[in-house]
Amino acid sequence: MIAEAETKITRRLFTVEEYHQMAEVGILHEDDRIELIHGEIIQMSPIGKNHSAIVRRLNNLLKNYLESNILVDVQNPVLINEHSEPEPDIVILPFREDYYAETGVTPRDVLLLIEVSDSTLKYDRNTKLPLYATAGIPEVWIIDVNKKQLEAYRQPSGDRYQSVTTLTREDNISATQLSLNALVKELIG
Repeated sequence: MIAEAETKITRRLFTVEEYHQMAEVGILHEDDRIELIHGEIIQMSPIGKNHSAIVRRLNNLLKNYLESNILVDVQNPVLINEHSEPEPDIVILPFREDYYAETGVTPRDVLLLIEVSDSTLKYDRNTKLPLYATAGIPEVWIIDVNKKQLEAYRQPSGDRYQSVTTLTREDNISATQLSLNALVKELIG
């Protein structure tokens, strides 16, 4: 009887720099629905009609609610670390004259991050949320499209948030870092 040798499989993880280089040379395309998480290129689910509508509604409402010294950034990258650059649905940022052209957006810039989740709820909670907590993003909202509720995560510590609140359509929400008070129904539709 011949004993089979155990093969060790290793993954080749990419850095954000390598990820950007792949886009520059045409391996990755601007229209690809991907993001870099923990060094792996993750294929994202197609954006459905409900998801798109909620992101548009959020964008419009937040622009109206927030002061002029705040930017509403839609589906753009946040450089978390050398191996992770997710593209959340909405990020609220302090206004900068260069619109973050010089440095890109980093966790220390983020006042509020919002993920709209329909088919990606488990991934957003179990993969992206710990990444955001570890990066020190102060507040994350996950909108559960299917249950029509909003989960507010605050006070990052390690890879978790110490404060978690689930709100329904009749509840009010206020963002810790912003002068924003809103009825959840307006935010989730």
